[in-house]
Amino acid sequence: MAQTDTGAPSASTRRVLAASLVGTAVETYDFYIYGTAASLVFGPLFFPKSSASAQLLFSYATFAVAFIARPLGAAFFGHFGDRIGRKSTLVASLMTMGLSTLLIAFLPGYAQAGWVAPFLLCALRFGQGFGLGGEWGGAVLLAVENAPPGWRARFGMFPQLGSPVGFLLANGLFLALGLVLTGDAFKDWGWRLPFVASVALVGVGLWIRLRIGETPEFRRAMAKAEASHVPLSEVLKRHPLSLLSATLAVVACFAIFYIATAFALGYGVGTLHYDRETFLAVQLGAMLFMAGGIALAGYAADKTSPRAVLMAGCVGTVLVGALMSPMMGAGSLIAVWGWLSATLFVMGFVYGPLGAFLPSLFPPRVRYSGGAVAFSLGGVIGGGLTPSVAELLAHNKGLWAVGLYLAAAGVLSLFGLLLVKPRYEG
Repeated sequence: MAQTDTGAPSASTRRVLAASLVGTAVETYDFYIYGTAASLVFGPLFFPKSSASAQLLFSYATFAVAFIARPLGAAFFGHFGDRIGRKSTLVASLMTMGLSTLLIAFLPGYAQAGWVAPFLLCALRFGQGFGLGGEWGGAVLLAVENAPPGWRARFGMFPQLGSPVGFLLANGLFLALGLVLTGDAFKDWGWRLPFVASVALVGVGLWIRLRIGETPEFRRAMAKAEASHVPLSEVLKRHPLSLLSATLAVVACFAIFYIATAFALGYGVGTLHYDRETFLAVQLGAMLFMAGGIALAGYAADKTSPRAVLMAGCVGTVLVGALMSPMMGAGSLIAVWGWLSATLFVMGFVYGPLGAFLPSLFPPRVRYSGGAVAFSLGGVIGGGLTPSVAELLAHNKGLWAVGLYLAAAGVLSLFGLLLVKPRYEG
């Protein structure tokens, strides 16, 4: 990657890293404002009157729609990312996701439109997931395929650092709205403002991405051979074990994130009866540990290997799963914060090195499709139904069952990491 004579990163390097970070920051912001709104207001707003628990489950079910759409979006955008390039495909995926998020702000509720309201909500949630399916895989390749030797994990961690940035922006905005608006005003119209505000983030992301060039590895791959006609078909025929390994390796990070964010918020406010703004602030503080974990894991992965760091993170996932019930149910907000902080720190180790690990399983000619589809399928397994399953487990069995569910996700990802060793590391 280009550097100045003093060894400092060049302007083009900074643009590449900024483009990869901003894209996933928008992605996480868009996804988390939906997750927060689903936990707090979507149940009674978009579904007929019933028990609060049933409405919350319906709301979480719409949350899962995006995870169904993600593999489809990954296959679609991955196809063009491997055939025509990373840059233009990333611009298209960001616009798809951003437009879907914006339109959610203008939806009518069930009282105004009946069944049409949840139908439109699900359609736009599908659009979010479809766009996001092509977003992460391309953002990672933008960083990793521009990395100098020995820096792939550190460059590859920048898209992951976009996740805590997006979360902090989303959570901070919801917290600010909760402080300045009455409860009724927030439920009536205040929840819509974060969806409108997403336009600004998407605009920044597009501005940066339109100023960068194609990645060197993609250009070299295209110079050596014709692009794959059907990249996903090639992945399935020639790299099926790599696809399975990559998919399972992703499960733990999604399970951690949605249990520690969407589920924890709904459970903390609805069952533990903590004040909404207080719990949002606790999550905000805990998210800083995720950023620290991602950065530390990125450096460690370049010193050892991404696979080794991911495996250590899986062991950590089992440990925090065992600690969930005694800490979340301790009746102490400090204990809750401690568990959330430890869990999100561990997430840094099962998430940060994925940016370097997943591309190393596939050759450049099909890398976008392989990585994007694996990440999306792993999201379906680890995140799609996780808030709903966790809510059911907590309601019927208790927090210990949710902790066991989280630990099982760590074991599944560890198994995936043991299946194959990386073959295309630059």
